[in-house]
Amino acid sequence: MDGNNSHVSRRSFLKSTGTATIAATATGSMAGCLGGGGDGDGDGGGTLRYGRSAHSDSLDPQNSTSGEVAKVTNQAYEGLIDFQPGEAALTESLATDWTMEGENVALTLREDVTFHDGSDFTADDFIATYRRFVDEDYEYYFQDASSYGPFTLGSWIDSVEKNGDYELNITLTQPYAPFLRNLAMFAAVVLSQDAIEGDVDLNQEMIGTGPFELGELDDANNRIQLTAYDDYWGDGPTVDELLFLTRGQNSTRAQALLEDELEIIDGLDPDTIEQINGSDGAEAQTAEGINIGYMSFNMSRVEAFRDRQVRQAISYAIDTQSIVENIYAGLATQADQPIPPALFGHNDDLSPYSYDPEQAQTLLEEAGYGDGFAFELTTFQNARGYNPAPLPTAETIRTNLADIGIEVTIDERQFSDYLTYTSEGRHDASLAGWYTDNADPDNFCYVLLHPQTEVPEGQDWVAWDTEGYNTSNRSAWANQEFMSVVEEAQQETEEEQRATLYSEAAAIAHEEAPWVYIDYADEVRGVSNRVSNYTISAIGGPFLHLVELE
Repeated sequence: MDGNNSHVSRRSFLKSTGTATIAATATGSMAGCLGGGGDGDGDGGGTLRYGRSAHSDSLDPQNSTSGEVAKVTNQAYEGLIDFQPGEAALTESLATDWTMEGENVALTLREDVTFHDGSDFTADDFIATYRRFVDEDYEYYFQDASSYGPFTLGSWIDSVEKNGDYELNITLTQPYAPFLRNLAMFAAVVLSQDAIEGDVDLNQEMIGTGPFELGELDDANNRIQLTAYDDYWGDGPTVDELLFLTRGQNSTRAQALLEDELEIIDGLDPDTIEQINGSDGAEAQTAEGINIGYMSFNMSRVEAFRDRQVRQAISYAIDTQSIVENIYAGLATQADQPIPPALFGHNDDLSPYSYDPEQAQTLLEEAGYGDGFAFELTTFQNARGYNPAPLPTAETIRTNLADIGIEVTIDERQFSDYLTYTSEGRHDASLAGWYTDNADPDNFCYVLLHPQTEVPEGQDWVAWDTEGYNTSNRSAWANQEFMSVVEEAQQETEEEQRATLYSEAAAIAHEEAPWVYIDYADEVRGVSNRVSNYTISAIGGPFLHLVELE
């Protein structure tokens, strides 16, 4: 294994083609192919232990928006299409071929694939998966499905039909450029029809077609054990066992890595990176991320946030440069818009809001809030890649806003509780973040900032309890101009024109400031020297079935 960290230049990824490599990590891996060591029988053997900051609150990919859930479910489930490890390019998975022409999508499915219970994978399994997620007329419709259902599949699919067991024909409601990429999202993986229609608790069990199957779910000890699936159709896994272990503190995970108790860890901060790189047994590996960290304004709940000048004032008052340079030192750059620099459509003409308390005070006075006001800022306790130090970030925000007369109370929660609380719209404001699901700007602009429901005329926000409201829009923002541009970009097939439209949308979002844009973070992992063939992936994965242990 090459001992050097690997970095890529920040604005190069996907700016032109949408298929460029994210990073060539220092693992000796073959990026861009599904091949790996082993032949499905666990050759190489051993136990791979993955350390993270928070436990999965479900094993059902249709019941969560959490990346912690996806890390696990992506090992046991597969979609029709996948991303190449370490890249944004699409590759075959349960589908071996596909075409998309206008509103018509045709897919040829892989034969001789079995689920972990031994049943055969066919077109019926995808149809049942789709219907469980979004079809209220289906007997087994999942009423508690996550907000991924509509924007991944439901809003775009008019009908799904099969032609035999291994041909699918999907008719879309409209031309929708990101659709094939949506099929590669973690929430679009294929569940077993037998499991859906049988007596299986998919929150607690996984019956997929992937390289690993569930061994034990130990919620009491925040531990999930997966074992190699011997009849896996593809290459790998090369290890016999995969353990996801939770260590809440960054320093605790780093120490466990250095003491050979873990092989891979995420959620690093500058101190733990220095600690790891100063050791003999591990290194911190880095790849460019496609994510954003931000603070959302819940306009549904706080009247002051409905005034653009107030949102701009707070954006000027928060020293995001200090947060990025001093708290996230070496891990991130300042954000200035919803679309990360790696994606086409990022507007290079925009700059972060400068730290300017005087301008902030002037804007507050013009908006009628010169004497300030108070709100509660909800944050998560556990480090996230886009926010490796949530409490210090929140404390900096509180201090900065106190200087312009705004009183902030910090509401700190465990990550699973934080997700539930904010998805119900109970926050005044929240520290938040997003990793890309499909490497398309639509995944940020539409998913995070479009209400996906009717908006009262003359109003640029919606009430949280509006029927059909997209709860991933934690700000309840509903700007008609922004929405129209994003909707046009979805139907445009020429990438150059799409990029122009998204650049326009980014400029609107910058000016309207529905978020305080904080940072774009690198993807950083601590990796034992005993690990090879590991690729840091900003999209999909982690591809742990390819990892080998010495």
